[in-house]
Amino acid sequence: MGSASAISLCSHPKILLRPLTNKQRLQSQCQSQGSGSAWLGYRTQGVFLSPILLRRRRCLAVKAASAAEGGSRRPASARRVYRESQSASSLPVAPVKQLASFVVPAASFFAVTFVLWKLVEKILVPKRQRTSSVENKTPAEGMKWSFAAGSNLLTGFGAKIERESKLKLNDFAKELRSFRSVDLSGRNFGDQGLFFLAESLGYNQTAEEVSFAANGITGTGMKAFDGVLQSNIMLKTLNLSGNPIGDEGVKCLCNMLVNNNGIQKLQLNSTDLGDEGAKAIAEMLKNNSSLRALELNNNMIDYSGFTSLAGALVENNTIRNIHLNGNYGGALGANALAKGLEGNKSLRELHLHGNSFGDEGVAALMSGLSLHKGKLTLLDIGNNSFSAKGAFHVGGYVKKTKSLLWLNVYMNDIGDEGAENIADALKQNRTITTIDLGGNNIHAKGVTAIAEALKDNSVITFLELGYNPMGPDGVKALSEVLKFHGNIETLKLGWCQIGAKGAEFIADMLKYNTTIRVLDLRANGLRNEGASCLARSLKVVNEALSSLDLGFNEIRDDGAFAIAQALKANEDVTVTSLNLASNFLTKFGQSALTDARDHVYEMSEKEINIFF
Repeated sequence: MGSASAISLCSHPKILLRPLTNKQRLQSQCQSQGSGSAWLGYRTQGVFLSPILLRRRRCLAVKAASAAEGGSRRPASARRVYRESQSASSLPVAPVKQLASFVVPAASFFAVTFVLWKLVEKILVPKRQRTSSVENKTPAEGMKWSFAAGSNLLTGFGAKIERESKLKLNDFAKELRSFRSVDLSGRNFGDQGLFFLAESLGYNQTAEEVSFAANGITGTGMKAFDGVLQSNIMLKTLNLSGNPIGDEGVKCLCNMLVNNNGIQKLQLNSTDLGDEGAKAIAEMLKNNSSLRALELNNNMIDYSGFTSLAGALVENNTIRNIHLNGNYGGALGANALAKGLEGNKSLRELHLHGNSFGDEGVAALMSGLSLHKGKLTLLDIGNNSFSAKGAFHVGGYVKKTKSLLWLNVYMNDIGDEGAENIADALKQNRTITTIDLGGNNIHAKGVTAIAEALKDNSVITFLELGYNPMGPDGVKALSEVLKFHGNIETLKLGWCQIGAKGAEFIADMLKYNTTIRVLDLRANGLRNEGASCLARSLKVVNEALSSLDLGFNEIRDDGAFAIAQALKANEDVTVTSLNLASNFLTKFGQSALTDARDHVYEMSEKEINIFF
């Protein structure tokens, strides 16, 4: 029992008691009087002890002393101290502890919440600034405002963009002063940018070709050229295509070009140009003597506009090329244009693709060209909705012309009868080198007629017959002739439904032909059988064929393996381009072709570009 009391006493921390000084005793008395509690005149290391604690320590000290003496009797002083300690310990300590355990966490929670709320309020809610008279003032002169959503929220960012735009425009201006050919298309600098750049053109001594295409330039922007085009003699080509200039903008431009002696090529494709704009161009052509090429493709020029341009052709003797593709000429427009062609002597190229002339319009146009006193070398009348009747008039013109080199009759519907008419004319013509008859619903009969014409014609070097359902019979007739006749260098037979059987005829022809350099057989359903047939012909020495297109033919790995072996076997192969894209090749077929390509390069140092 005594040892337990001794251990309990020794387990308490050691507290040194020091007597208070007079000054500290006086302070303690003042505190006890103000608080109603009696504090003893002792302190520990900076800690004042209450009477309860001192009494408990005295009790513990008495217990320890009695236990050390071994007596069981408690002295009177000890009993007195014990009773006093028991009376002091009867104070309500437990309720105070329970209250403290609840109040302290709650107070801490409310304090932390208050601090966090104030912090969030300070960050998210901007301070209200005092109003000043500056807010009621109007913007300073020169300040730019935008009413687009959110455009005025970041003025600093807008200023940065404006600075960068000016820097870019300065770079563009330097290009105009430094290079002969400058392409500024698709930069979207608009009218304001054009006004800035036009100043550089005014003092231009270098740039000869400039493209401002697709930059959002409107008719207002054309005023930027005022005083520039009249004095500039270096600029030869001006491209304004893809800008919504409209008729008013074209009128403004034409007024400046009347006295211009430098520009030779003007491109106004897709510029929302209509009949009024075409009329302004026609008036300009009557006085301008420097313009050689005029492009007005994909606009809204109707019969009236064609009539105006036709009138200008009668008076203008310097224009060489006119592009009117994708407009709305119709039969009446073709008839008006034909009258203008009769009196013109300078025209060399006439591009009239996609104007819905029909048979009547084509007939009138061919009549005017037959009376044309100039030397027309290129005629494009593709996609004009004419049939065999129109082809009959085309054939009549082909027989008469002594200058035409390039004829495009693509995407009409002349059929076999129309093909026979043109084939008959080709037997007599000795000038046309390029002819496009693709997409005209020509079958085996019409192709056979064209093949017969090639027996006596060694002038044609480019023949397009794609998108015609000639089938195996048509390609057989053509192949039989091309074995030993004709001078075809480029033969296009894509989408002609020739199949694997037709590939056999072509493969047999390639063994003997010495002129075909480019062969297009896309989308003919050749499959592995057709590819294997062509591979056998590639093993034979062919000094001409350099480009073979077999895309969209459902060829699989077996066909690729056959072609790869053919390339390896022929040491003198001349093929430099092989297209097998959009087939059914796996990595094995592709690997075989790649290996064949590497082999050819190692053996002969010839490079073959293979496209999968």
